[in-house]
Amino acid sequence: MVTSQDPPRIGLVHAVHPAMAPIAAAFRRRWPQALTFNLLDDGLPADLERDGRLTTAMHARIARLADHAVAAGAQGVLFTCSAFGPAIVAAARRLAQPVLRPDEAMFEAALHAGQRIGLLATFAPAIASTRENFMAQAAERGLAPQLEVVCVPEAIAAARAGDTATHDRLVAAAAPQLAHCAAVMLAHFSTSTALEPVQAVLPCPVFSAPDAAVDALRRRLQPDYQAVGSTP
Repeated sequence: MVTSQDPPRIGLVHAVHPAMAPIAAAFRRRWPQALTFNLLDDGLPADLERDGRLTTAMHARIARLADHAVAAGAQGVLFTCSAFGPAIVAAARRLAQPVLRPDEAMFEAALHAGQRIGLLATFAPAIASTRENFMAQAAERGLAPQLEVVCVPEAIAAARAGDTATHDRLVAAAAPQLAHCAAVMLAHFSTSTALEPVQAVLPCPVFSAPDAAVDALRRRLQPDYQAVGSTP
């Protein structure tokens, strides 16, 4: 446990560059006292696309990244890429320090919104893992929601090229396909930059992961912490 006076050291593990700025901004908003450092393996997404599934080698890489973060002094570890959920869960079981998936807290919020939940994604290989994790988390709570997915792969191509404005525009343009849902989740940390444009075109609540993930990790390390003014 970390007291509220201690500056905690948090390891952030990334598989794509566009996830880094959103989580850094979330820490500035939600937990500015935290000392964060970054680990990046940007070969993971290409390998997942090539192999079409999480392989034993990918599980081992995720485990080594978590181990490296802890060896570097991390008191908590947050992965920012949703495509590797089962490997992150496996890594978390091995370590005493809290190791969080990027979407756990967002899922919790969405599950309270209703039965039909939309998922707005940009990286197709992450969808299967995200669906599996979402449905497993729902089942743990005795829920069986419907998850409807819309994927906008051209948006992540724009984000990787540094064109956030085009990314956000493309994501928002696809969002009305999920307007009938009780809530919509933005699937990736990198998608969170489109939160306001998506909210502007949907009548339902829209949830993004970074702020919720920071609050969830802070509660794990500082159980007396009460989030105030959190955003989905």
